[in-house]
Amino acid sequence: MNTPINLAIDAPLFSKLYGHLFPGDEDEHGAVIAVGVAKTPTGTRLLAREVFLAQDGINYVPSKRGYRKLTAAFIAKAANYCAGQRLGYLAVHPHGGRDWVGFSQPDLESHERGYPALMAIVKDGPVGALVFAENAVAGDLWTPGGRFELDHLTVVGPSIRRLYPAPPSWPPHADPVYDRHARLFGDVGQHILGNLKVGIIGLGGGGSLINEALSRLGVGHIVAVDFDRVESTNLPRIVGATHDDAEQRRFKVHVAERVAREANPKIRYEAVVGTVVDQTTALLLADTDFLFLAGDSMQARLVFNALVHQYLIPGIQVGAKVPVDRKTGEIGNIFTTTRPVLPHPDGGCMHCHMLINAAKLQEEALPEGQRRAQRYVEHDDVPEPSVITLNMLSVAPAVNEFMMMFTGLYRENVSLLHLTDYVRERRLVTTAPRHEPLCLDCSDTPRSRRGRGDRARLPCRESVK
Repeated sequence: MNTPINLAIDAPLFSKLYGHLFPGDEDEHGAVIAVGVAKTPTGTRLLAREVFLAQDGINYVPSKRGYRKLTAAFIAKAANYCAGQRLGYLAVHPHGGRDWVGFSQPDLESHERGYPALMAIVKDGPVGALVFAENAVAGDLWTPGGRFELDHLTVVGPSIRRLYPAPPSWPPHADPVYDRHARLFGDVGQHILGNLKVGIIGLGGGGSLINEALSRLGVGHIVAVDFDRVESTNLPRIVGATHDDAEQRRFKVHVAERVAREANPKIRYEAVVGTVVDQTTALLLADTDFLFLAGDSMQARLVFNALVHQYLIPGIQVGAKVPVDRKTGEIGNIFTTTRPVLPHPDGGCMHCHMLINAAKLQEEALPEGQRRAQRYVEHDDVPEPSVITLNMLSVAPAVNEFMMMFTGLYRENVSLLHLTDYVRERRLVTTAPRHEPLCLDCSDTPRSRRGRGDRARLPCRESVK
């Protein structure tokens, strides 16, 4: 395995772990992290699902060969849990220092004594250890394919933070094209954006605006997913679409790719003609750093929400709605939505906010003829109104939040609430986080998909070959 291994952990879980490791007493403390695994062409991502804190003097005790150690009983309990849940096992302890950290020789010797036996218990692996300093982390990871070092740890929250074994070497200056960007978030911020891989689901009106904004921000890699083709009624809303695109019935993702390359010739772009409802297509997004949902189907919401929580990927859903009374033709309460979704309880889960309707999912799963026969859809041939300026209202705060999260511009303890803009009333409504304790996407229940990675199945259909 030549690809890097990194670890993702949600911000609340990291705070729990960090507070235990660094309570202010300048002593050493221990813990175990249970992790899911996601293997992709770009590397292996370990996904923190649970943290087991070792109680000082009971589970974490003096050692004859080193300073302290986890007790055999604590290790066995955590390892058996990980084996039963098909999760990996990572032991954790801190060292002194701030920006650099590494294992001591007694640490490495203890790994060599104990980890072969742990590998036999936690068969799916990996097994390993992390050592923390205040702003750094190093890892010694044992897998069936060999022994590896941790590349970095990502803390997923309103501010995305990365920890390395030592401070990374940043390029001295950003491309002069991004001079005005760098004056806001610095050369480092521009470098971060240039190394991100971002997924966009749906390249219609809202998705095309997201695509344009990300390309001009200098995002280095975009994966765009849409199955639809351009038609003449799309031209007022899809950025960069031409009459020739409509006449030739070009795919929306191919128009989006052209627009992105015009904005940033260096961009890496994957234009995927397909739907995230298909398993193979959805998995192309499993190693992204961020997800935007601009599709309007309930099935797309279902898969997006699952990807966020199963693979610990932050995301945002955008949309605009113009309700029309079918009988009178009267325009109702126009609104736009911007809904951040972070992969932890109280992170904005779409299930917990009752934004995934089971009846609609059933309706969408039926063949079109059967939907019509059962009157699930009224007036299918009458599309709802749609205007680019409404798309802009939902997209602008979404892309802005993405930028602020990765460049460190948000103030500490900011809360990413769902936003609904009732346009005709000029009224902005925020929705506080909701959390269902038994949610199968975001909760801590043993049945949830959160942090399981490849060891759970996405709610997709098998791809049609």
